[in-house]
This record gives sequence, C-alpha cells and structure tokens, in this order.
Amino acid sequence: MKRLLLCLLLCVCGLGVYAKEQMVKLEIGRANAHLPIYVMTQPQATATLVLLPGGDAGTGKLVEGQPTSKNFLVRSRALFAAQQFNVIVVFRASDLQRLDYDYRVSPTHVQELAEVVRHAKQLSDAPVWLVGTSRSTVSGTAATIAWPQGTVQGLVLTSSVTSNKIGAIATQAIGKLAVPTLVVHHQQDACKICLPQEAARITDGLKSAPIKKFIMVQGGSDPVGDPCDALHWHGFINHEKETVQQIAHWIKSPQN
Repeated sequence: MKRLLLCLLLCVCGLGVYAKEQMVKLEIGRANAHLPIYVMTQPQATATLVLLPGGDAGTGKLVEGQPTSKNFLVRSRALFAAQQFNVIVVFRASDLQRLDYDYRVSPTHVQELAEVVRHAKQLSDAPVWLVGTSRSTVSGTAATIAWPQGTVQGLVLTSSVTSNKIGAIATQAIGKLAVPTLVVHHQQDACKICLPQEAARITDGLKSAPIKKFIMVQGGSDPVGDPCDALHWHGFINHEKETVQQIAHWIKSPQN
C-alpha cells in the first residue's frame, strides 16, 4: 500500500457532514519523488473529483497545511466539496521544476495520474471524474484517452487549451474519448491559446463520448493580471460559485 503522510486533519464546517482534509505525499515509483495531493473526503460522497490545476500546478505556500495557490480549481476546492463530492487536488511531482505541455502528454505523467485515480478508488467506491483547467485540460484529455475504458467515469475541461501548444485539445485523439465530457469556458476569456470560439467546437470532435455538452459561462467581475492567469476571466474570477454549481449539476446528471 502506498505510504501516505498525513499533515492535516480538520472538520470542515458548512458541508453538513464531517469531512477530512489532508495533504498527502503519494509515492509514484521514481527514486525519492512523490506527488503532492490535497485530499478532502466525506461520507456519502456522490463522486470523487480529481482536480488538475493549470500552469505549473504548484501548491503555493502551505498555510496551516493547506495550499494557497490561486488557481481556479485550487481556490474552489471547498465549493466542490460542498456539492457532496470527495475532492483530490493534484499538484506537480516533487522532482519536477516545471509541468509543461510536452510532459503533460507523456506516458510518465499519465502514469502519475493513474496512481491518483487508484488512490481515489481506495478511498471510496464513488465514481471518479477528472476535472482540468487551462494547461491541465491537456493532462486530463491525454490521460483519459490513454487509460482503459472505465478507469474514470467522466471528464470536465474548463478554460481549455485550444491552439498553439503541444497537446491542445483538438490536436489530441479526442474522438476516442468514450466518457461523458463537459467543456466549460468563459465568454470573455482573453487568453490567446484558450479561445472561446475554438473551445465551443471541442464537442464536435467527441465522436465516441456517450454524452457531451458545452457551457459558455457569463458573469464575474474585476479581472486582474495576465489574461491567461487565474484571477482573470480565464479563471472565472468572482464567478467561481456559479461555475462550480453548473459543473456539479452536470456531473450529477449528465445530459447533452
């Protein structure tokens, strides 16, 4: 059994159930390397969501054992947990300085994520979904294509990489994706490699997905910084709760 290092155990108020939160170092079979994951579990979870942050997938500073990254999925993890999901946030392996596009489509990275899914299934019998944002949509897509059918029960791509990068979604064999797939994008996303009009066409290539849907998000306020960063429209700034609710509703009841 994988060696797990427990850093934090606390009660999450407002979820209506007793939930455990813990920073875990997951062994991945590479020398002394480990994969940091932040795990939130609760009784009666309807699914386990494996959240894949974008960028270089760093944790940010750990404050009282919790990651402080501003990435959309990291800062929204409690919102997902409040929807009665187990949540696993996956960060960058300890022996990597970067988590770039070519690595995200590599067999090594796909195997790392398989270890996370295996851990998720040890925690719970709940169905496992991958949820990626920005650069990690490359990871989620590549892994789901590579794995045997049934490894995960669904895929959610938010702020997808659409062009000009290795592993951009339309350049992958997305016709092989045979799981329910949701594509979510902000109408005002101004990141030049994540264009809303190109994201809207991703579902056209999902020939094998039994259920697929595209959601164009509107709303939010006060974007700041680089248009490709987490606190801009690209990261659903000040519209996190509504975006998570839309994603959660679809995961619980997928419809075309």
